[in-house]
Amino acid sequence: MHDPIPEVGKWLGSVVQGHLRYYGVPLNGRALRQFRWRVTWLWHRTLSRRSHKGYVTWERMERYIDRFIPPVRIYHPYPIQRLGVRIRGRSPVR
Repeated sequence: MHDPIPEVGKWLGSVVQGHLRYYGVPLNGRALRQFRWRVTWLWHRTLSRRSHKGYVTWERMERYIDRFIPPVRIYHPYPIQRLGVRIRGRSPVR
């Protein structure tokens, strides 16, 4: 990972955003938080290994996380809420 931090941050942000939008269903918040934490932890480890100056502090890493990695959010409602809007009463297919 020799690319500039803003470039990698934007890419990781889009990866996390796509994951959150696909898996952002009710009752999946814990797994989404774990995924976001794991991505940020691996990014911190990678940034800490790429320089002989030392490691990246978590204070600096938190600024990168706030800037580039989106927060966890549930994007999809429960199926009964989502489908209840489209199907009212009897189904027109009958």
